[in-house]
Parts: sequence; C-alpha cells; structure tokens
Amino acid sequence: MAKYLLKRLGYIIVSLFFIITITFFLMQAAPGGPFASERALTPALEEQMNEAYGLNEPIHIQYFNYLVNAFQFDFGPSFKYVGQDVTEIIARSFPYSLVLGAEAILIALSIGVLLGVIAAVKHNKFGDYTAMVIAVLGISVPSFIMATILQYVFAIQMDALPVARFESFAHTILPAVALATTPLAFIARLMRSSMLDVLNSDYIKTAKSKGLSERVVTYKHALRNAILPVVSYLGPLVVSILTGSFIIEKIFGIPGLGSEFVVSVTNR
Repeated sequence: MAKYLLKRLGYIIVSLFFIITITFFLMQAAPGGPFASERALTPALEEQMNEAYGLNEPIHIQYFNYLVNAFQFDFGPSFKYVGQDVTEIIARSFPYSLVLGAEAILIALSIGVLLGVIAAVKHNKFGDYTAMVIAVLGISVPSFIMATILQYVFAIQMDALPVARFESFAHTILPAVALATTPLAFIARLMRSSMLDVLNSDYIKTAKSKGLSERVVTYKHALRNAILPVVSYLGPLVVSILTGSFIIEKIFGIPGLGSEFVVSVTNR
C-alpha cells in the first residue's frame, strides 16, 4: 500500500510539473501583457514595471523562478490589484469554491448512485428508462445552459430561490445543482453498468439461493462491489467540478476561484 501511495504521489508531482510548465509558456506565447490597457504606458514607466516584477529577465530565469516559487506556494504579487499577493486572493476566494464544490460532489454522488441502482434493479422497466432519460439529459445539456434554466424556473418564475450571489445556504442550491448535473448523469450510467455486472455474478446468485432478501442482496452484497468504479471516478470528478465552476461562478456572481481565474486570464 505504501509503495502504491508513493507511486501515485509521484504521478501527481510530475503532472503538476507539466501543468505549471505548459501554463507558463502558453502565457509567454500569448500576445499582450499584464500592463496592457486602453491607456498605454510610456516606455520608461513600462520598463520600470517590468523591472519591478522581474519580467525583463531572460525567459529561462523567469521560468526557473516561477517553478521554484510555485512549489513553495508563493505566486508573487498581483499585477492587477496593488498591494495584494496572489495567495491572498486565492485564500479569499477558495472557501466559496470549496463549499460549492463539496455540495456539487455530494449531490452528484448521492443522486447518481441512487439512479444507477434503481436503473439496474429495474432493468428494462419503467424505473430503468426514467433514470437513463435523466442521465442522457444531464450529459447532453451543458452546465451553463442548465444554470440559466434553473435561474429562470426556480428564481424568476417561482421566486423560490435566489437568482445569484452567495450570502446563505439558499444561494448555493442552484449553482451546486447546475454544477452537479453532468457528473451526476455520468455516475448514474457508470453505476448502472457496474451494478448489472455484479447482479449477474455467481456469488449474487448464490446469495439469492440461500434465501436472502432482495434488499439485503442488493444493498449489502451487490452495492459494495458495484460502487468501486464510482470511487475510482472521484479524482476526475473533483477536476470536472473545479473546471466547471469557472463558468457557473461567473453566471451566479459567486466570488470564488472560478471567477478569479476568468478575471486573471482577461487581465493577462
């Protein structure tokens, strides 16, 4: 187990290295700069700004400093907000994204697993068809479209939930549901396929022949093994929730990491 964990940790470090490297060189290749605006700076002032932020160094020096600082979680001062460090901005925004992401993951896992189990137990019946229709719709409809539909129905038409902002638990419901829709549908399909394989296995047939009830066989024996593929999907699920939150946070006016990422790209 220790060897496996060390191996996975090594993969994570290598992946982070490549992500940081690709990000750095993509930003270097992009036109413009962090000080580009409608009011152009004088050459002397722009030179002073580049000197202050180390942007006039050779690219390999910038890359090395960027790499070392990134692994020390020191991302330097903000080019846009005077007197603020990037780590301060991340620390300020991260709690919003954490709460939203945790809710979305909880919704996706609980409802996705439930729909998958229902679809497998009611195979080729009404419950199966209903669960799979929900899953197909969840995969087909993008999260930003789902967000606008939820805002229109529950916030504007029914006036049941806030349309935007992040001031109470009620404000988190619509963005969390919009964010969870696609992974929920994927989990439902994954759980259905895994559950069907397990229900048709020999040990489940043996358990049924011993007189165990359908409920005990399904939830005590079958579910325990069928849920393993869903557990392995938790890693990609967290990534999809994080990347999906960029758009959702912007739509709902949530001051989370997603919003800061969008602003940082537009500000170079």
